[in-house]
Amino acid sequence: FLKRGNFRCTNSSVGVETQLSSLASITQVLDPKLHQHLETLGGGDYLFAFRMLMVLFRREFSFGDSLYLWEMMWALEYDPDLFTMYEEPLDLASEKGEESKGKVKPINQFGKFERDNMKCGGKNAEAPPISVFLVASVLKDKSSKLLAEARGLDDVVKILNDISGNLDARKACNGAIKLHKKYLKKANKT
Repeated sequence: FLKRGNFRCTNSSVGVETQLSSLASITQVLDPKLHQHLETLGGGDYLFAFRMLMVLFRREFSFGDSLYLWEMMWALEYDPDLFTMYEEPLDLASEKGEESKGKVKPINQFGKFERDNMKCGGKNAEAPPISVFLVASVLKDKSSKLLAEARGLDDVVKILNDISGNLDARKACNGAIKLHKKYLKKANKT
């Protein structure tokens, strides 16, 4: 489910572009100093994170940690209506979507991440997926190194490539969930 969103097109962008834009917004809110540094280096479009989102961190984590991570992402973002949206023909899915709009599903049928999004402002289809917060968690973890050593986009890419296979999935997941909660709190204040 998660990777399909990378290729979903709208009038203004492709799914992965939307996620990169969300990553920029999240970083700007949660780590403005890092965001400004990346902007100064010409990396405000966050294209250096493209690979992480497209292959869902397969190179950044060991194979076992990748499986753990993917299962966690799928469980957190579970939406009971999501499967039918992808698997039914488009005309039937839109009709069913119209029918189910009146029916409110109990909040306990959704994944933890989706429940948190719903509690903080209703079901928002534009809410960034947990994978974006995972990238933000990795950036936050490497923030001091990026601020101290990155003098250009090549340095940013090198620093992020050096982490390949050396990240801890549980630590990254915990960081992503903390960042998500912090982001929702700050977003609700504005």
